[in-house]
Amino acid sequence: MARLIFLGPPGAGKGTQAVALAQKLHIPHISTGDILRQALKMRSPLGVKAQGYMDRGELVPDNLVQAMVEERLHQDDIDSGWILDGFPRTVSQAEFLDELLQKLGHNSVQVINLDVPDDILIERLLGRGRPDDTEDVIRRRLEVYHADTKPLIGFYSDRHQLVYVNGNQPLEAVNTDLHEVVAP
Repeated sequence: MARLIFLGPPGAGKGTQAVALAQKLHIPHISTGDILRQALKMRSPLGVKAQGYMDRGELVPDNLVQAMVEERLHQDDIDSGWILDGFPRTVSQAEFLDELLQKLGHNSVQVINLDVPDDILIERLLGRGRPDDTEDVIRRRLEVYHADTKPLIGFYSDRHQLVYVNGNQPLEAVNTDLHEVVAP
């Protein structure tokens, strides 16, 4: 059973790779980014709260994101496994997730870090054409990643759960590497 957490900076390809791998493994891809975008589109209370943070390139506060993740991990379709993309983003979120997974009996979680240099990330993100992907916002998002999210690498490495995958190679090569890492 695959229970995977995808880590990596913005633009590393987490979402693209997670979707492809989830389809191959027939497990849900749980993306906090997708959940947040849907909340923004629906103008839900969570979406309204999250909008200001996202517009500034900042992380949505833990309590809002944790509530969404907890609700999602209680749904029936996750029994055969899951891929979590975009959460956790901070060590405190990782500690919350560890406690939640213990309560749910979800052991044997593997963490995959897609590694890509910052200059490549900036180029990729500017090329996406999203309205919120201005160079200033991208650079701010990378600053936030390095300050808040990069410490997760040590957190999961200390627990012997972390595997590195080179995200700075063609899409198919990253996909192949991921299949090799996850193969039983």
